[in-house]
Amino acid sequence: MAIRTLLRARISTHYFALTIFHHNHTPPTKSKIFPHYPLPLFSAHHFTCLLHRANFTSTTDPQHSNSHLISELSRILSDHRNPHNDIESALNPFSDKISANIVEQVLKRCKNLGFSAHRFFIWANKLSGFLHSKESYHILVDILGSSKQFPLLWDFLVELKRNKSCELGQDIFWIVFRSYSRANLPVDAIRSFDKMIDFGITPSVVDVDQLLLALCKRKHMKEAKQFFDRVKDEYMLSVKSYSIMMRGWGETVEVIEAQKLFDEMLERGSSVDLLAYNSILESLCKAGKMDDAYNLFVKMRSMGLKPDAFTYAVFIRAYCVKDDIHSAFRVLDRMKRYKLVPNVFTYNVIIKKLCKSDKVEDAYQLIDEMIDRGVKPDCWSYNTILAFHCDHNEVNLALRLISKMEKNGCLPDRHTYNMVLKMLVKVGRFDRVEKVWESMEGRKFYPSVSTYAVMIHGLCQKKGKLEEACKYFEMMIDEGIPPYGETCELIRNKLIGLGFAEQTEILADKMERSTSCLIQELTNVMRRNKSRARLRREKECSNSDE
Repeated sequence: MAIRTLLRARISTHYFALTIFHHNHTPPTKSKIFPHYPLPLFSAHHFTCLLHRANFTSTTDPQHSNSHLISELSRILSDHRNPHNDIESALNPFSDKISANIVEQVLKRCKNLGFSAHRFFIWANKLSGFLHSKESYHILVDILGSSKQFPLLWDFLVELKRNKSCELGQDIFWIVFRSYSRANLPVDAIRSFDKMIDFGITPSVVDVDQLLLALCKRKHMKEAKQFFDRVKDEYMLSVKSYSIMMRGWGETVEVIEAQKLFDEMLERGSSVDLLAYNSILESLCKAGKMDDAYNLFVKMRSMGLKPDAFTYAVFIRAYCVKDDIHSAFRVLDRMKRYKLVPNVFTYNVIIKKLCKSDKVEDAYQLIDEMIDRGVKPDCWSYNTILAFHCDHNEVNLALRLISKMEKNGCLPDRHTYNMVLKMLVKVGRFDRVEKVWESMEGRKFYPSVSTYAVMIHGLCQKKGKLEEACKYFEMMIDEGIPPYGETCELIRNKLIGLGFAEQTEILADKMERSTSCLIQELTNVMRRNKSRARLRREKECSNSDE
């Protein structure tokens, strides 16, 4: 609420200034940062953005209302990361609006806020008549694991077992396997498998596969092999288990180990299926043994196994890695003859290689082919081409591509906007910068810290654009988005370097008044050089007096 009040106050001031400017043609209110410049602090578009975010739009739409509530709650979690912060008092005014779905959405948005997300979950659980969804329990376990709060995670699981508020299934432990593997704690991932029995869950071969998958994905092959050897007789592992291990060895280019497993399967009399062949083919291709892979491919077909789209995709990716785009297209043509359609990831590999080879027109043709064959290009598909245009400062082509994205039902993402805004600022097309920034609101994209950083850092490099950079910095603070420390330092150093040292205090005061604890903590960064400069001047004066 404090943010909305602050924004409304700012909007009233700037609306008055803009009205005077448009109707009386008199100078608008001077900037607080640059008082001698008769320029409005915000453009008309910035005024519109602030109106939207201050909730001046209609709140009768439940979807809009929920979205605003989720944003408010997420802000509270971000502002109360410190264990000593009184998060409960901040959340209590929203208690009558909480639902299981709202809690889910807030947790999904705050996946990097382990401690405060846990406190929010507990607070909601105490509300009268409230019940968490099963999905919320899973999300919280994932959050605690991702933030490496493992003692808290196990306390949470023990509490679940005790009060039976949610069924403790094997899928929760799969999340734990992945969390430990991501944290480079493979031994603990294996221990969590062994703990399943303590929670009343008898592990099965499915759980073995999930643990192997988590370990292999993070390339913990030493531990994966030890676990595999330990359980392979006890659980009668399937072809899928072997395939997971073979793909893992392939990722680490240990094709000999992959081949050993393949031979072991044959010796055990296992029915080697297409999944197993695809796994060993992928291992061979990643090791650069294309001839061996092709010979195995021929043998596979002679045995009656019919290659699928993944089989051919393995060869396409390998040829692109070897810079052999012509062979990649030959494989693609063969897929067409067999009426096999590559997925978007396979197409993206080719698009990336085409753009690196300066064959951007062919990349466009591939986008059209994808659409014709029913494969929807994703942001990665378009962003790869966009990166080429931005690297070559091709403004019109870049903006046309963004329009094409939207026309084809793919909304631009953070990387899209960051690339194009960086290019536009670099080449000095500030008219287009304003239009792109304005279009973000219409596409329901709200800039994050990285997008603001692109604008601020870019503008600081352009002559006469420091005030514009400060405007975007102020917008960040008003939005409650903590800037990067280096962004604060850049703004501070530029202001001091151009003789506006005292103006850093205005920004520092604004940061100090923010409801965000993280922004408040950055106040010292904004004031640091000013303090040093004052001490240096005092020392110089002292020396001259002597």
